[in-house]
Amino acid sequence: MKVTVVGLGHVGIVAATGLALAGHQVLATDVDHERIHLLNNCKVPLYEPGLDEWVTSALTANAIEFLHPNDVDQDLGQVALIAVGTPHTPGNWVDLTQVIAALSWLKVQRPDNLVIAMKSTVPPGTGLRLIDQELSETNFSYVSSPEFLREGTALSDWASPNRIVLGVNQGDTHSVETLTQLHQGIKAPQIITDITSAEMVKYASNAFLATRIAFINEIAELCDSVGASIDDVSDGLALDSRIGGRIYAGVGYGGSCFSKDLRALDYLACTRMVHNNLLQSVVESNSKQRLLPLAALRKRFNDSLRGLRIAVLGLAFKPGTDDLRDAPAIDLVKAFVSEGAEVVAFDPKAMPSASSLLPQAVHFANNTLEAAHQAQALVLMTEWTEILTSDWQAAFQAMAAPRLVFDGRNALDARAMQDVGFEYIGVGRNG
Repeated sequence: MKVTVVGLGHVGIVAATGLALAGHQVLATDVDHERIHLLNNCKVPLYEPGLDEWVTSALTANAIEFLHPNDVDQDLGQVALIAVGTPHTPGNWVDLTQVIAALSWLKVQRPDNLVIAMKSTVPPGTGLRLIDQELSETNFSYVSSPEFLREGTALSDWASPNRIVLGVNQGDTHSVETLTQLHQGIKAPQIITDITSAEMVKYASNAFLATRIAFINEIAELCDSVGASIDDVSDGLALDSRIGGRIYAGVGYGGSCFSKDLRALDYLACTRMVHNNLLQSVVESNSKQRLLPLAALRKRFNDSLRGLRIAVLGLAFKPGTDDLRDAPAIDLVKAFVSEGAEVVAFDPKAMPSASSLLPQAVHFANNTLEAAHQAQALVLMTEWTEILTSDWQAAFQAMAAPRLVFDGRNALDARAMQDVGFEYIGVGRNG
């Protein structure tokens, strides 16, 4: 099948190369000239494990072509996937400028009977408005096809998703058949629903996952206050089939999806006069959670961080990505610097991007040991394997007293760290 992918961010590159390697012929386009140049030279402008190999393989097989929209002079095929950005506005709504621009470009190309699959995350109700306002004079079909790719595991998520959701207008069997053929070879439950419900599935999924994180973090705070172990509590919860898997306490969520989607869903609720106190509480809880290390260090060092040397390990919002969007570590480092601390940071992938987001006073190290040199405190913010497997005995020797470790992800063995000699603080582990 001939497929066009509009927008080559994280989702677009994965989708385009995944489809190419599945045997489809893919035209991939983006308005960023530099991004197109890099991809045509087998260079991926973001970090996602294995994605560079997918790009190289797709190009080698002549199954994909990366072009700027102005350079496209060919048939777009049967399906166009839209995977452009939908950032939130200052008022917490969603900016659809790139989506509308993509639709306008598709209309200019004048393809016949094109099926548009919306991969960009748009608020519930958007698809119907786009059909009415942007596509009314076309013969395009519209499908809401939300993506559920996690940064760091996007390739496996594409190949083996938990579900495929297709939102179509009633009676649109052509779009269902076309998208089913597009996903042929991917074994996953398929949900066929209306367009607005499909959009809501995406938002509700992210809202629920964020709520789980906020919930376990508040339970962790209670554990600290009463002397319970959050690790044992989490294990006990995970054994209840109604709850679904272990929940990990820590410094909160980040990234491009959860915060943006929760704020957009809350905005939608407000505009519909629906009171949604739970979502507001989740956002507030997560904002507080990312500053837990600041509160802990203030308490340990008598309310003054001035002159304190702090090593911050991990800047990306999660391991497996260089994404710094809404990363808890960025807010934390800024807070440390504002209180007069000397901060040395290390992240295996995200430091090049972090330099423009952090104060100039922040130093960057090449590894854990270098970051730990003469630091009185060390804060783990991203559980990279490269960090967790560090030589902690050597790090202890490199640090200065009192050699405090704040484990913001509960990813280190508390007993082992204490045996080395560290003062160890976890999240909900300190009863």
